[in-house]
Amino acid sequence: MENSTNTRKTSFINKETMGGIGLMIAALAALLISNSALSTYYTALFDTPVTFSAGPLTIDKPLLLWVNDGLMAIFFFFVGLEIKREILEGKLSSIDKASLPLVAAFGGMLVPALLFVAINTNTPANLDGWAIPAATDIAFALGLLALLGPSVPAALKVFLLGIAIIDDLGAIIAIALFYTDDLSTQSLAIGGVGFLVLMVLNRLEVKRVGIYALIGVVVWAAVLKSGVHATLAGVLVALTVPMRDSVGTSPLMQAEHALFPWVSYLIMPLFAFANAGVSLSGFSFAELLTPLPLGIAVGLFVGKQLGVMAFSWVSVKTGLCKLPDGVGWAETYGVACLTGVGFTMSLFIGTLAFDTAEQLNAIRLGVLMGSIMSGVLGVMVLRRVLAKRQSLAQPGSSKLKQKSITA
Repeated sequence: MENSTNTRKTSFINKETMGGIGLMIAALAALLISNSALSTYYTALFDTPVTFSAGPLTIDKPLLLWVNDGLMAIFFFFVGLEIKREILEGKLSSIDKASLPLVAAFGGMLVPALLFVAINTNTPANLDGWAIPAATDIAFALGLLALLGPSVPAALKVFLLGIAIIDDLGAIIAIALFYTDDLSTQSLAIGGVGFLVLMVLNRLEVKRVGIYALIGVVVWAAVLKSGVHATLAGVLVALTVPMRDSVGTSPLMQAEHALFPWVSYLIMPLFAFANAGVSLSGFSFAELLTPLPLGIAVGLFVGKQLGVMAFSWVSVKTGLCKLPDGVGWAETYGVACLTGVGFTMSLFIGTLAFDTAEQLNAIRLGVLMGSIMSGVLGVMVLRRVLAKRQSLAQPGSSKLKQKSITA
C-alpha cells in the first residue's frame, strides 16, 4: 500500500511538472504576441462576446471571462479534489505531516500581504490587491524544480507541494470572503439547494462523478449569478465527491485522474495565454516602481521567501515542527524562493481585485517580475546546494561522514 501511495505521489508530481512547462510556454507566447504585429488580434480574440441562453438564464460575457469564470471553475474543482484528498489521505492528513507546510504557508501568505499593504498605504485604491502576492503556482513552481533533474530529493518536492496546496486553500478562502460582489439571495439559494442535493448524494454513496458534475453545472450558474465568484462553486462541488465508496474504490481519485490532463495541458495554459499578455510598448522601469506592481513584485520576491523561512525557522527551533528527512535549511530556502512564483493564482486574484486596463497591466508586470525573480533565485540556490550535496555523496568523499548541508 505504501509503495502504491509513493508511486501515485511521484506520478502526480511528474505530471504537475509537465503542466508547469506548458504554463511557461503559454505565458511566453502571450508576451511575444502582445508585443508583435499580432497584438490587435490577441486583444480582439479575448474581447469576443460569447452568449449562452437557456430559458430565463442568460450569460453574456467576453471570451476572456468565460476562461476566467468558466474554465477556471473546472480548475478550482480539480483543486478542491486535490485538497480533499490530501487532507483525508495525503500529505495533510496528520499533524506531523501538515504542521511544517501549514506554518510555512501561513507565513508565506501573511508577510507578502503585509508588505503589499505597506507599499500601497498611500494609494487606497490599490489595497484590494493585498492577496495577489500571497499565492503560489503549484505547476509553475514544480516545473522550475524539474529543471534541476533527478538530484532533487522527493521530500523537497513534497514539501513544496504541501505549501502550494495550503496556499491554494488560503486563496480560496480569500476569494470567498473578500472578492464577492453584491449578493443575489435568490441565485444563492438555488446554488445552496444544489449543494445540499450533492451532499445527500454523497451520504447515499452515489459514486458516478458525472451526476455530481451535472448538478455542479447548475450550482456554478447559480453562484455566477449570485455575486459570489463562480470558481468557488467548483470547490464546493469537489468537496461532495466521495473519497471512498463501500468497496474501497475512490470516485474522487478517479475524477482527479480524468481531469488532470485537461486542467494541466489545456485550462491552465489557456488561462496563462489569456492573462499573461502585457504590452511593453513604451515601457520604462519607472513603471515597476509605482505602488501596485512594486507591491506585488516585492510581496512575491521578498515577502514569500521571508515569510516561509521565518515561520519555518521559528517553528523548527521551538520544536513545533521538524524539517523533512534529508532536507536542510539551504534547500528550505530554495523552496521558499520558489513559493514566490505566484503566476496563475496571482493573476487570477488580480482579475478579481481590479478591472481597468491600466490596473490589469500593472498587475501583470508585478506578477511577472516577482515570479521571474523568485524562480531564477530559487533555481540558482537549489542548483548550487544540490550540486554540493552530490559532490559530498561521491564515492571516496572524506567529507561525507563529517559534513552535512545545513547552511
